Amino acid sequence: MAQRQRARQREVQNVEDDDMGQRQRVRQREVQRVEEDERQEEEIVQAADTTTNITIAAAEAVETSFMPLQKLEAEGFHANDLKKLAAQGYCTVEAVAYATRKEIFAVQGIGDKKCENLIAAAHKLIPMGFKPATEIQQKRADVILIETGSRELNRLLGGGIETGSLTEIFGEFRTGKTQLCHTLAVTCQLPIDCGGAEGKVIWFDTEGTFRPERLVAIAEARNLNSEQCLENVAYVRVHNTDHQMSLLIAARTMMAEGRYALVIVDSIINHYRTDFSGRGELAPRQAHLGKFLKSLATIASEFGVAVVMTNHVVATPDAGAGPYAGDSKKPCGGHILAHASTTRLYFKKGKGTNRVCKIYDSPCLPEGEADFAISNMGIVDAEKENKR
Repeated sequence: MAQRQRARQREVQNVEDDDMGQRQRVRQREVQRVEEDERQEEEIVQAADTTTNITIAAAEAVETSFMPLQKLEAEGFHANDLKKLAAQGYCTVEAVAYATRKEIFAVQGIGDKKCENLIAAAHKLIPMGFKPATEIQQKRADVILIETGSRELNRLLGGGIETGSLTEIFGEFRTGKTQLCHTLAVTCQLPIDCGGAEGKVIWFDTEGTFRPERLVAIAEARNLNSEQCLENVAYVRVHNTDHQMSLLIAARTMMAEGRYALVIVDSIINHYRTDFSGRGELAPRQAHLGKFLKSLATIASEFGVAVVMTNHVVATPDAGAGPYAGDSKKPCGGHILAHASTTRLYFKKGKGTNRVCKIYDSPCLPEGEADFAISNMGIVDAEKENKR
């Protein structure tokens, strides 16, 4: 009898221990759930703080890399003469120094003698002689790189899209050229230590493919203030090649008055393929294109902005066939565009939903390829199961 009672007591005690252990486990899970909720709330608050900081950083005034045109007043030039220069897009001392005598003389109200004096004064303020390579190396070390949204693509590009130079992106339709432009228009507004350039964007749209809702989606996916991102993008719809050229004057004025980090031309060749037709107009087309590209290169050097241009491709059926055949697609624009671009990127369709970026030409980047994908966040890393 006593043995059965002890057995029952042990059974009751075991049941009570099990109930107590279960209650303790439930309490531990509740505590963990509460701690996890608190941690998520802290992350949300931190994300909100980050959004504010990024917005402020994009609007903050930073040190400019150019010399304002007003500096020439100290050299004895009248303010009215400087206004005439600014009206034609010469908004900085660098613009005057880099221009030819013929270009300055073409400004209405600038005579022959005054033209010579202006150029001489600009050359006095802007050194244009030989420099040691160490100085160039130091300047190259300070170049800002704008991240693309994809780590693989950033690695291929040595960190991102380089400021102060022209980057051409060409490829077939639906390869991600415009999507990369939308992504860069958001990421360039980030602080420099976050992969951005702390600047605004100028967007030349020649094809009507700009979509502000894409900017909103990309910004919100990165916990950014979408309204502020849209405010920092200056958009213009380009209707022809002459309109495209004239808009550069307004763009120079805007960049002289505020901090801009990126100029997008989507696409560079669209109107040239329609405004100029046939071999009879090939020479004037290339001359007009060359002048526009020279202006873009001057803007990149003058204001330290990244210029990103998209380009079409044309099919070359005579490329041949077989295992040793070359690529049947080549970029439009000919040698004029090829020599003007600092870096040329070839976009093509990859496996599944992935895209492939190939270094087509670059003065410093080795040949290579990188996979990337397009999502609601813009350009992102490629899906692993679809990688080559």
